[in-house]
Amino acid sequence: MLLQLVHLQLRAGERAGGQRKRPGAVEPRTGTGTPRKLRAGGGGSETGSSMTGGPGSTPLFLLLLTGALSGARSRALGAYDGNASVSSTCTPGFSADGYTALVSPYIMEGQKLLKVKFNGCSSGAQGIWYETNNPDFKVGADGAVYTARKVWIPAKQAMFIVEAWDHETPEKWEAAIQLLVKETPFNQSQYQTGSQSQQSEQEQSPSGTLLPWRQHHNGLRRQKRDWVIPPVNVPENSRGPFPEQLVRIRSDKDRDSTISYSITGVGADQPPMDIFCIDPVSGRMYVNRSLDREERSSYHLRAHAVDSNGNKVENPIDLSIYVIDMNDNRPEFSSPIFSGSVDEVSKPGTYVMTVTAHDADDINTSNGIVMYRIMDQSPQSPSQHMFVINSKTGVINTVAAGLDREKVQQYKVVVQATDMEGNLNHGLSETATAIITVADVNDNPPEFTSKLFIGEVPENRADAVVANLTVVDRDQPYTPNWNGIYKIISGDPDGHFTIKTDPVTNEGIVMVSKPVDYEMNKAFMLKVMVTNQAPLASGIQMSLQSTAAVTVSITDVNEAPYFPNRNEPIRRLEGESPGRLLATFSAVDPDRSVQQAIRYSKLSDPANWLTINATNGLVFTTAILDRESPFVKDDIYQAKFLATDNGTPPASGTGTLLIQLIDINDNAPELLPKDAQICERPNGNGINITATDVDRKPSADPFVFELPIVPSTIRRNWTIKRINSNYARLSLHIGYLESGMYDVPVIVTDSGNPPLYNTSIIKVKVCPCDNNGDCTTIGAVAAAGLGTGAIISILICIIILLSMVLLFVMWMKRREKERHTKQLLIDPEDDVRDNILKYDEEGGGEEDQDYDLSQLQQPETLDHVLNKVSGVRRVDERPVGAEPQYPVRPVIPHPGDIGDFITEGLRAADNDPTAPPYDSLLVFDYEGSGSTAGSVSSLNSSSSEDQDFDYLNDWGPRFKKLADMYGGGDED
Repeated sequence: MLLQLVHLQLRAGERAGGQRKRPGAVEPRTGTGTPRKLRAGGGGSETGSSMTGGPGSTPLFLLLLTGALSGARSRALGAYDGNASVSSTCTPGFSADGYTALVSPYIMEGQKLLKVKFNGCSSGAQGIWYETNNPDFKVGADGAVYTARKVWIPAKQAMFIVEAWDHETPEKWEAAIQLLVKETPFNQSQYQTGSQSQQSEQEQSPSGTLLPWRQHHNGLRRQKRDWVIPPVNVPENSRGPFPEQLVRIRSDKDRDSTISYSITGVGADQPPMDIFCIDPVSGRMYVNRSLDREERSSYHLRAHAVDSNGNKVENPIDLSIYVIDMNDNRPEFSSPIFSGSVDEVSKPGTYVMTVTAHDADDINTSNGIVMYRIMDQSPQSPSQHMFVINSKTGVINTVAAGLDREKVQQYKVVVQATDMEGNLNHGLSETATAIITVADVNDNPPEFTSKLFIGEVPENRADAVVANLTVVDRDQPYTPNWNGIYKIISGDPDGHFTIKTDPVTNEGIVMVSKPVDYEMNKAFMLKVMVTNQAPLASGIQMSLQSTAAVTVSITDVNEAPYFPNRNEPIRRLEGESPGRLLATFSAVDPDRSVQQAIRYSKLSDPANWLTINATNGLVFTTAILDRESPFVKDDIYQAKFLATDNGTPPASGTGTLLIQLIDINDNAPELLPKDAQICERPNGNGINITATDVDRKPSADPFVFELPIVPSTIRRNWTIKRINSNYARLSLHIGYLESGMYDVPVIVTDSGNPPLYNTSIIKVKVCPCDNNGDCTTIGAVAAAGLGTGAIISILICIIILLSMVLLFVMWMKRREKERHTKQLLIDPEDDVRDNILKYDEEGGGEEDQDYDLSQLQQPETLDHVLNKVSGVRRVDERPVGAEPQYPVRPVIPHPGDIGDFITEGLRAADNDPTAPPYDSLLVFDYEGSGSTAGSVSSLNSSSSEDQDFDYLNDWGPRFKKLADMYGGGDED
């Protein structure tokens, strides 16, 4: 497989500088469709006309890259003939069409590979711009070619294009750079710079097409070197028309058989697909739509050639397609607003902040190189150029002095970023705002608003406010540069005052830290100074207004009398008789300038042992002092007294009198324990006894234990043996003692002077013991002194007690039964207590019911009610006395009459002291001894037609049933 090349010949005999295209040759087109201009390397006439390279002609093969370059730039590819004469006219261009360098497979970043030379004729090498179509390499202004990053070349060689153009002309020139890897054997003579063609290394077909694959020459088979196909450059954002041809691929075997061409790779048969396509017959490869370098900067395809049966004819060829960047993206700032700060009074050149912008175009070309500049500054004080920006890095620094936060606290700087290396005519621009805050520094010392402050405070007053010191500080409030720290320089050697800072107002509050005595100091003259928490900025001096004087006057107040400190208690023997003088406990009045009388009184005397003279403070005893009293702690007794002067207002002070009581032997010892047990037969174990004495040594132990002489049985049955100074052992003196309880007197004597003794009784239980020396159960009972008779007596008492409880329970149950069976004066069925009353029974009237109507009539005799108090009566009683006279009621009673009547009856029943403690029927009205109406059933129900019962509706909900029955409602 091979690339179709344009075979150009420069024929001899033509005019100098004349040129024409070879018949059948195709000129490369620019991106806009205009044929590129092909220039000869020098003037001369054409020689030869054979396409196959006849005598007098030198072939030059150019790669057909139609539409691969940008239409905005015109490129001139120089073709040089080795036999042509060089014209004396200067032609701009590279010194050679290609350059070769020998490199290693791994190349470090920044390594210099070679140097290209460009002749700019009039301007020389100045004003020439270079760039490459491979982002892995870059060209310096002097033409030196470097690696832009670490590069690895896996193949035997690599190739890229170096382009050069003069800013004064629209034309552009190219030179091919070929890198040969050291590990690949090669013949140095095969690679030459310039436009010379190496026909000895290139096999040509009769048609002049390059054959890069293995060929048989003169009957000999040789291995040909692999060709590295130069990359195809396609400008982005091309407007077409599409499909646009890029390159043509051919195989020299298409003469023998039909060859089908295809391409594979990303952009062809891999996503994104159908960007590139190839004519399977002609081998022409096309691009189907415009490309975007920011979306993808390169495509790597493989070209394949197969015959009609699908068999591989040639090895695949790698094709690299690079998308040439166009300036179609504006720079974009990382943020529309940048924030920075700089200290005030900063020197010129101080760093402020950095703004950054990114251009999506190729950063290796001018399209992606961004330059910065400041467009506007607000406010323009004290200068309109307070800041400067590095055009390449975006670093903003100060350029002028005079930053003062107290005048300008914030600047707004508009920054513009322009690509094309800052070219405002051709580049795209974007703006952002940099907000620069002027940070406060301590360049303003605090100053007092007055040179003299006056304050006053009463004596003996702690934490009292004396004066407020006001200051002014122009630095930023509530910062260390503004917060004040106050200090007393002189005038307070004893440290009576301190100054605190008000966190809100920044004022200094002079306070009393140690109470002042008016009698000692009547006034103070303080010198104070104020500073900030943060030190002053460099070069700033302290102000004279940072110091002031404070005059403090002390006012006299009536001070309370005080008792001089008595660290040592007074020592007295316990047992002092009442009326003895203990001490003079007098107080001192600190108001020495005023004569005041002091009176004394007792404030606390737990044992009520003392009294004090009200005028002179003499303390006397009123009772015997006892060291063993519970009010004495560690031999010390405390009493508090009160001293009050006659000042205005009166003041009082307290004092504590400590009395240390010296012990005397006034308490006899007590025997311990009070009870014990011992076996009835001596077994070597006795009862260990000791004694306690509330007195202290030497009035307490050692103790002397002895048995009394009388009665004589004590010393006959018992004996005491001394163990040590505090303990003795009581044991049986005889071989056997009958079981029982025995009171054994023991005399205990202490070691006081004179000694005191006490006869104590110890109750000893003598009992039979087992082999272990422990009392048995029977023996313990017997020893307790309870015989059989006593035990029987106890059991009888228990039985009698249980019988009494049983009788009481039976009596209570019988009483409850009698209370429930007690008959009432009326029939239980008529009793309303806890009975269920049935209403709404529709029977045949009273004649159909078995009612005893005699209960509604007057009783025959009245003896049982003659002495009854008038008032509410029971149902079985009749009224006594004259018949009450009731007023004649109207035919239609008022609905309130019945309610008032019932209410009065209920009130009377509630207030009747003779009423029974249970619910009963009450008679509210007595109608006489008989009823002229007879039975209620005798009433003619038809009489309802002659009387209007509508008034029943006005009697309330209780008469609703009657109103429904007899009222004037609608009939069913």
